[in-house]
Amino acid sequence: MSTIRKTQMPDPTLVHPEPVVPETRAGAAFRYVAAATRLSIGWVFLWAFLDKLLALGFSTGRDPETGAVDRFGDAAWINGASPTEGFLQFGTEGKVLHDVFASGFFAGAWADWVFMLGLLGLGLSLILGIGMRIGAVSGSLLLVFMWLAELRLENNPFMDDHIVYALVIVMLTLAGAGHTLGLGKQWEKLPVVARNPWLR
Repeated sequence: MSTIRKTQMPDPTLVHPEPVVPETRAGAAFRYVAAATRLSIGWVFLWAFLDKLLALGFSTGRDPETGAVDRFGDAAWINGASPTEGFLQFGTEGKVLHDVFASGFFAGAWADWVFMLGLLGLGLSLILGIGMRIGAVSGSLLLVFMWLAELRLENNPFMDDHIVYALVIVMLTLAGAGHTLGLGKQWEKLPVVARNPWLR
């Protein structure tokens, strides 16, 4: 007569810590280079937001013909200027999708708000190292739309810095670059983020 042997199942309440693997020099170097890249790209987007918000005289608030600077002047978003209208109306002239981007659908206050909040959100996400999944998705969409607006590129058939930025942001997110020189680890421990991984 055969006996039935019960297989003992492991207790799911027991925590089995993962083995600690020492970090190599190359791994540490990659983490810090990724963090520096994250901070640099974050600053690019945050600065673009501030320059358009306040017309600081870099790409916004400077007369292209005379070079005269009107800081905090008429070109500032806080003074009612549109941060997207000039580019959509005149910057896309001769481009493949000029009629689409210069149309009434893309022109208007909603486009300004989406654009400016996109710049601010992506800049803060990258600089702080938090919410990078949302930042990667929304930032990539913003960059792809900017790429589409500039199609018929001057220096390349299809590749430009918008696509490169989008790919780098996705790569940094996948690499967990917000954990080094950022608040990514603390952010991921928040209960709401732990319950909703898409917020990481």
